Amino acid sequence: MKTINIGGTGVYGSAVAVGCMRIAGMGAENLSRYIHTALEYGVNFFDHADIYGGGMSETIFGQVLAAEPGLREKLVLQSKCGIGKGMYDFSKEHILESVDGILRRLHTDHLDFLLLHRPDALMEPEEVGEAFDALEAAGKVLHFGVSNFSTRQLRLLQSGVRQKLCVNQMQFGLKCTGMIDHALSANTEFPHAADRDGEVLDYCRLEGITLQTWSPFQYGFFEGPFIDNENFPELNACLAQMAEKYGVTKSGIAAAWILRHPAKMQVIAGTTNAQRLGDIAVGADIQLSRADWYALYLSAGNQLP
Repeated sequence: MKTINIGGTGVYGSAVAVGCMRIAGMGAENLSRYIHTALEYGVNFFDHADIYGGGMSETIFGQVLAAEPGLREKLVLQSKCGIGKGMYDFSKEHILESVDGILRRLHTDHLDFLLLHRPDALMEPEEVGEAFDALEAAGKVLHFGVSNFSTRQLRLLQSGVRQKLCVNQMQFGLKCTGMIDHALSANTEFPHAADRDGEVLDYCRLEGITLQTWSPFQYGFFEGPFIDNENFPELNACLAQMAEKYGVTKSGIAAAWILRHPAKMQVIAGTTNAQRLGDIAVGADIQLSRADWYALYLSAGNQLP
């Protein structure tokens, strides 16, 4: 499993990470086996959020860490906060309280990365900066980032934050290609030429911000997986062809497609199935040819000028 220097921090995380949104019902024993299997695959990065399972995803993960001394030091832990009931909340008080709750549930004294989950329209960058300073000074959070931020939102927040924003987590995959569509269709009137994120992919590359891809195997907004979905015959035929060519599964090819991009993205895999995680992890070691990368892009229903 290749690793990525996350945001230039010197913290190396696996190119494929485990998204922990669905682990709340696994049970501590099953989760422990899953974590150790992930480590055997070379997957050491685990992505949480305080809202996953209403906090139960972190709680059960914390039960495993509490029962297995020494396991925490083998993992890179990330969590997210900022989503409140019926609102987004980047107030200093909310951020500090959220992190204390995250650390308590995870049974750890620090997070390697803390992300702000979705942009808060009432965000005051300097107030966020005060929260980050307090968390860093207390040793509770080592590095910081965001999720679902556009370029201008990143720049605005960074203006009030002393720490470098190291991560931006965005939806991306073969059926969610907006971050690259508009660049490929520049200077045209094609529908995909509209820039909806301020060229955030290029900005993150220029600033050394690691893009983490959530729901990389889904289409739409949590509408379902595209792999083996009869609604996408051309894409699945191409995935099958590439899977046979490279000796892996369709999931491995879909992951390899993301990781082939020179932005050095990180794939957040939300599966709780150990076998599927292994299939995805294998994709991290595949280098798709340029022709195969574009063939997959076109088979997903995209177009080139």
